[in-house]
Parts: sequence; C-alpha cells; structure tokens
Amino acid sequence: MLTVLVLCGGLVFMLGNIAGAGLGLNALTGLDPKWGGALSALLAIGIFSSHRAGVAMDRIMMGLGILKICLIVFACFATHPPLGEALRQSVWPDYIDFASITTIVGGTVGGYITYAGAHRLLDRGTVGVENLQAVSRAALTGILVTGIARYVLFLAILGVVASGVVIDVSGKGANPAGQAFQAAAGDIGMMMFGLVLWAAGISSVIGASYTSMSFITVFSKKITERVRNLATVVFIVICMAVYIVLGKPPAALLVFAGGFNGLILPLGLSIFMYVGWARSDLMDGYHYPRWLLVLGILTCLLSWFMAYKSAGAIFAFIGAA
Repeated sequence: MLTVLVLCGGLVFMLGNIAGAGLGLNALTGLDPKWGGALSALLAIGIFSSHRAGVAMDRIMMGLGILKICLIVFACFATHPPLGEALRQSVWPDYIDFASITTIVGGTVGGYITYAGAHRLLDRGTVGVENLQAVSRAALTGILVTGIARYVLFLAILGVVASGVVIDVSGKGANPAGQAFQAAAGDIGMMMFGLVLWAAGISSVIGASYTSMSFITVFSKKITERVRNLATVVFIVICMAVYIVLGKPPAALLVFAGGFNGLILPLGLSIFMYVGWARSDLMDGYHYPRWLLVLGILTCLLSWFMAYKSAGAIFAFIGAA
C-alpha cells in the first residue's frame, strides 16, 4: 500500500519537478517552460545514466545550494518585508488557510521526500540502532535548514508583494517566483534564481524518480539494480510525456504537487505510527520513546484533519488552472 502511495505521489511530484526545472530555464534563458521542462527531463536521464556526471552534479548542487541561500537572504534584506506583522500572523493568523498549509507541508516533507534521505542512508550502509544518532542528526539538520530557508524565502516574497509589485500568477507561462526575484535583484537576480531553480529541478527529477522506483523491489526480490535503474529512466520518460500532454501552467503544477502529496502524507504517517507502536520486531526490537510516539500520533491526526479540510480546494485549484 505504501509503495502504491509513494509511486502515485512520486508521479505528481515529478510533474512539479519538471515544471520547476522548466520555470528555472525560463528565468535563465526565456525558453518556454513547457519545452524547458522536457529538455531538463532528458538532461536528467543523461546525468542519472552517467556515474561521473552524477558525482559532479552532487558537488555542483552543494555550491548552488549556498548560492540559493545567499540569494534568498539578499532578496529578504533588499525588499524590507514587514517582519512584525509576518511574525504575528505566523503565530496568531487572522485567517487559517488549510489548503495552503497542506500544500507547504506536502511540498516540504510529503510523498517521496519523507523517504529520500532514508534511502540515501540505506545506500551508504548507515543502518541499525548503532547509527541512530547519525540518522537523527541528518534528519534534524535537513529539517532545520529547509525550514529556515523556506521562511526567509517567504519573507523575501512578502517584501516584494508588500512593496506594491504586481506578480502574474495566472498566465500560462507565468513565473511568479522569478518575477519576485527580478523585482528584488534585477535581471541578474532573476537569472541567478533561474540557474538555481533549474539545477534544483533536475536534481529533484533524479531524486524523485530514483526514490520512487526503489520501492518496486517490494513486488519482487529478484529485481536487480540494473532493472531498477531502467525503470527509473522509463519513469522519467513517462512523467515527461504526461507533463507535455497535460498542458497545465508549470507554476500550478508545482503548487498542486505539494498539495497532492500533503493529502497522502497522513496515510504514510499512519503506517509508520502503527509500526512504531506495535511492530518493534521490524526494527530489531527497538522501541521509540513514548513521548515521541504520542507526538507522532497527534501530528498524524492533525495531518488527517488538514487533508480533510483542504482536499476539495486543492483539486479545484488544478481543475481551474
């Protein structure tokens, strides 16, 4: 069941990742996001098929990650967002939009993302109770960096909007984030943003497809690494074809990908809560602390509630796009 959910969520996330790469290439070169996404998907296949290119991509992404953080921080300072109001609304909002919250949560930790880091650790052989500290440190570091980066990005975009800049969010080739960075840092800022988003989109295409296909081994233990790699390439091609045929605005696909994976997140959480409470035999006898399990149950129930409240709005959004 979890495998089917991850594959469905992975497919939708792939559409968002390809769309993101297309928007990045659009900001960088002006190329139509539709064909920019298709070209990026083909490039992702080439990088995935080449071990040397994959290693180089990992190193390049580290540098681009630093560039992204610097660019976001610069945009935040340049736009002078209303910090006091932003902090107040974060703690005590005037209006709670469950669809927006579900979309942000789903785009951050939904679908395959929940398992991507774990699969990288498994590939490195970081398994067992003896590696619990290393796994916890990796998870906490990832969550903290992602959370801080997203909030600073939110402040940067808020500053642009608060300054009176009108951003096109409805056009077929609209690139809202690119427009925001152009307003904050000029054409150079937009091109740098495009480079970062394009590279992030390509790496996410590779990561999403690889993680999604790594789950197919549950159907048969005879599936070899070669077959899994071939399935990954086929999966990228299928997603690229769906992206082209679907014809939805790339920005809308990005938002829907987060929303959809936010909707299926409670299902995966429920399975892991069951394992945590009742199946310690699957974890070599390890028992999670009770307080952590209680927090997990509360979080799981909250995610179910948010999914229930926001499902209609999320599907209505992509239907109207």
